[in-house]
Amino acid sequence: METSSARPGGLRRPWWGRIGVGLAVLVVLLVLVERFSLLPGFGGLFGEETRDRSGPALLKSIQDMERYEAAVGTFQVVVDLEKDAAFLPDAIRGTRTLYVGSGTVSGYVDLGGLSEGNVTVNGDRTKASVRLPHAVLGTAALDPERSYAVSKQRGLLDRIGDLFSDNPAGEQAVQKLAARHIDEAARDSGLAERAEKNTVSMLEGLLRSLGFREVTVAYG
Repeated sequence: METSSARPGGLRRPWWGRIGVGLAVLVVLLVLVERFSLLPGFGGLFGEETRDRSGPALLKSIQDMERYEAAVGTFQVVVDLEKDAAFLPDAIRGTRTLYVGSGTVSGYVDLGGLSEGNVTVNGDRTKASVRLPHAVLGTAALDPERSYAVSKQRGLLDRIGDLFSDNPAGEQAVQKLAARHIDEAARDSGLAERAEKNTVSMLEGLLRSLGFREVTVAYG
């Protein structure tokens, strides 16, 4: 009985070779179906189990804080980031991600550079004057619990590329863009001014509790 098919040049593929090719094709088809959800209800064929094998967190450094965080703003932005390829339709090559970014920005006054010249007290310790640097804003800190991708659209080539990528459909670009928009919004929100006002209230309350009846706080 003949068990191999004829090939050009008189060579024949052994029966086990045909089985191997067939199994490889089947595995590829199953991966594609799982990856792109081509058949409804078929996505759970390869059930996933998550295990956290992370090592312990290592302390890299400790920095003493010499600033008074007087205000914190919470912001949310919707990022619509689209990347197109020249001469190719979006269905073939291109991505579009709709991302909701939520984060906070703090407003603080740096007290580390203050010297004796920044604080003036009269002889009977009833009046005190303090001069502070203007409040500044920290960088936006995204909240991973409240930031998420609403939708992701990818061309065929991008989907195929994700199969071989260590970070398929990574969100780093939209996260950076969301943080930048939040930083811009914080600068226009009056957060720094609120931080300065709150710092004045804090110092007035502190110095009056120490017996000063007249307290003046200035910036610049």
